[in-house]
Amino acid sequence: MSSYTEKISDKINDFDSHKVFFANDFLDIASNATVRQILKRLADEDKIKRVIDGFYYNPRYSELIGEYEAVSIHELALAIARKYNWNIAPYNSTALNLLGLSTQVPTHYKYISSGRYKEYKIADTILEFKKVNPGEIANMSLKTATVIQAIKSLGKENITNEVIQKIGENLTEKERKDLMKESKSVSSWIYEVIREICEGKNE
Repeated sequence: MSSYTEKISDKINDFDSHKVFFANDFLDIASNATVRQILKRLADEDKIKRVIDGFYYNPRYSELIGEYEAVSIHELALAIARKYNWNIAPYNSTALNLLGLSTQVPTHYKYISSGRYKEYKIADTILEFKKVNPGEIANMSLKTATVIQAIKSLGKENITNEVIQKIGENLTEKERKDLMKESKSVSSWIYEVIREICEGKNE
């Protein structure tokens, strides 16, 4: 058991400090039951922190605020989606926040999902998954889906040059190409906005 614990601890230490993980992330090391037991023990010993049942993270200590960094709710959403094999995308204020179009710190994170409706409470924050037609978010990257949801959330009349520029700044060259390619089934006004976002950066 101790060699499994060591291998799992090493793998956790290699993760980005924002990453949220669960037993399946360590099935290359030991069985599900063994991994769950080890993760629970590491949490009991305060070596990692439990976010919700079965999900953990390895927080970094911030000298600036004098405490451990809080869990990233977005990373938790990604981990839940990974565990249940859901396609997800942030929508409404969550999509705007992730693209830097809103500076408000959200207390309610909303995602559309190909899975079932589910809501989690993490301290004072709510994480909500709303079931949609799987076709709405199938065959596209998370970034493409996030941009589409942000544009929908703002609405046609609120798309300014500043918004187009801000979204463009959040995209790499590859993400812009993927966005053009993956969003061809959206309504025409959204695709026009996407074209402006992608082409504006290439001038």
